[in-house]
Amino acid sequence: MDPEYERTLSPLCRSNTDKGHVVSLEIYRGPDTGWTLEAVDASNNSTVWDDLFPTDQAALDEGLRTIRDEGIESLVELSSD
Repeated sequence: MDPEYERTLSPLCRSNTDKGHVVSLEIYRGPDTGWTLEAVDASNNSTVWDDLFPTDQAALDEGLRTIRDEGIESLVELSSD
């Protein structure tokens, strides 16, 4: 990312733990954009939603809905061990 790019981080960012997996829900936006939702797992793999959200709360709600409905495993890169 461009070091000159200003990014506003939401105070709603949080980590979620379920079934031994940890996912950090990162919510941020640029100066003239909607809110971006990015889920980052413990291995630093990330899933970024294609759509922007009108509010940081809407982004958080979508991240929590995904974990609830699809499982945290849907946001974690599982090892092939």
